[in-house]
Amino acid sequence: MKRHLLEAADLDREDATLVLDTAAQIDQALAGREVKKLPTLRGRTVVNLFYEDSTRTRISFELAAKRLSADVINFSAKGSSVSKGESLKDTALTLEAMGADAVVVRHSASGAPHRLANWVRGSVVNAGDGTHEHPTQALLDAYTIRQRLGRLEGVRVAIVGDVLHSRVARSNVGLLHTLGAEVTLVAPPTLLPVGVGSWPAEVSYDLDTVLPKSDVVMMLRVQAERMNASFFPSAREYSRRYGLDARRMALLDDEAVVMHPGPMNRGMEIAAEVADSARSTIVEQVANGVSTRMAVLYLLLGGAPE
Repeated sequence: MKRHLLEAADLDREDATLVLDTAAQIDQALAGREVKKLPTLRGRTVVNLFYEDSTRTRISFELAAKRLSADVINFSAKGSSVSKGESLKDTALTLEAMGADAVVVRHSASGAPHRLANWVRGSVVNAGDGTHEHPTQALLDAYTIRQRLGRLEGVRVAIVGDVLHSRVARSNVGLLHTLGAEVTLVAPPTLLPVGVGSWPAEVSYDLDTVLPKSDVVMMLRVQAERMNASFFPSAREYSRRYGLDARRMALLDDEAVVMHPGPMNRGMEIAAEVADSARSTIVEQVANGVSTRMAVLYLLLGGAPE
């Protein structure tokens, strides 16, 4: 693997499969243990540098590093020198002086992790940058699909909803294509980015025609906080056209699964009965996030120092 994980394109098929296989081995190693801890990163320091609010990703990375016995520093922009105007570069230099071996960064500006990678000697992991990418989410989604369906090659994945503002969609399209899956993006034209035609995915505006042909349906959250204009007539109209309810779920094949990266807008992009159904992998995705991120940190930091 490369020294940093900044985007899905940093992983070729071999590297991505290595992460998934390592995550599976970690799951197996911890399965029978009362104390879910491995000594592999003892003596290493991992900094969680979060400029945006997050629950799942921040806690997942913190738990992943602690289960590998690393020392963890949680840095939140609120209540730090950032709120006094300190730049990302100066914060990075401070972390560098403290000897951070890895920096996990989430930032509202697309490209921030790439800049950070130029300023620190340790590994940088992108935990979400603006509307750009979220590579570890794509890895845990691929891991969950493989766990449920037993394969990724030839799996038909529909990614539905607010593709325009979704870093999860961008990372998933790239990684799933690398791993041999077939991706279809389903969204209203106003919620598709410019240049989507160059992505390695099909595009459809009609959810009902795509569902019967899909093995996996990944619903995306409507990111109202990133919208400064009206992208659809109303929440009710959006839900009617692109929401996944019990009626639409009945169109799916018997083995098909439903995914959501969270947090969910229940009743808008996904109905409660779908989110809580046996088809749903939403809780599994959260659990798999820890083992997948453990695998990423382990592979980037190369195990225990000599």
